[in-house]
Amino acid sequence: MKFRIGYRTIKTSAGAAISIIIAQQLGLHNFVSAGILTILCIQVTKMRSLRTAWDRFLACVMAMPFSALFFEGIAYHPIMIGVLLLFFIPTIVMLKAKDGVVTSSVIILHIYSAGKVTSGLLLNELGVIITGIGVALVMNLYMPSAEKKLDLYRCRIEENFRKIFCELVCYLRRNESDWDGREITETAKWIDEAKILAFRDVENHFLRSENIYYQYFKMREKQFEIIERVLPLVTSLTTSVKQGKMIADFLEELSENIHPGNTALFYIEKLMRMKVEFEEMELPKTREEFEIRAALFQLINEIKQYLILKSSFKGIKQTGILAKTEA
Repeated sequence: MKFRIGYRTIKTSAGAAISIIIAQQLGLHNFVSAGILTILCIQVTKMRSLRTAWDRFLACVMAMPFSALFFEGIAYHPIMIGVLLLFFIPTIVMLKAKDGVVTSSVIILHIYSAGKVTSGLLLNELGVIITGIGVALVMNLYMPSAEKKLDLYRCRIEENFRKIFCELVCYLRRNESDWDGREITETAKWIDEAKILAFRDVENHFLRSENIYYQYFKMREKQFEIIERVLPLVTSLTTSVKQGKMIADFLEELSENIHPGNTALFYIEKLMRMKVEFEEMELPKTREEFEIRAALFQLINEIKQYLILKSSFKGIKQTGILAKTEA
């Protein structure tokens, strides 16, 4: 694994230093804890950072009255720290702020070390909490755009779809293939990675509940499932027939048009016309021909479902990267 410094690492290191400087300049005791809070609150997405910040803030604030109750009300003793955590941790989990347990424990230990709860101590701890979490939220306001990376995944997946269709065409025409199937494993991997990245992009926009790229890759995932079903169906054909070659011509045209500017509805209509043409042809005369014809009809239905999935996708509008009419 090569050495690499990413944008999150830079934000974390810079944020920790800034929060410590601010806390120190404000004259806060235990100012280094502000840096720890910043490090813990910087996350991979804005939404996750906001949720983490809220969990830690709630837990840290709750730690102060708990500490006052147990330490001042009972005793400043190491055993009392364990007793406090015995009640405090389930409370934080019940409040759905379990990510704040570690940071709130730091506040508890600060108060225990002070040996006395005062308003000045509580204000100091509150200042440390607000400084550390506040700097983290500010640092996380910047998130690099994932659009270029998402579009790269789109291009890779579409290219592999073309290659797979071309292999299907070759097999339908010649009933043989030396294809190693590499594009199948690649496509499955790229779709999964693209969906994760697209979902992360949703969490970087507070006012966006869905991502058009995520919908796109979900659509491609469903289409890919159809392709995986089609592969054994095509390879089960042992003899080339006229209908198979007609489907091959159709798939070849489809493979050349997996890009903006081609309507899925157009291909559905063309596919249905071809199906009607098949039905009007002479009936099969042998069992083998009947089985091949049945498999080809099933293949047509699978291709239709593939196209219907695309026709229901509303499209990516920005920058013309994807059009609604893509096949």
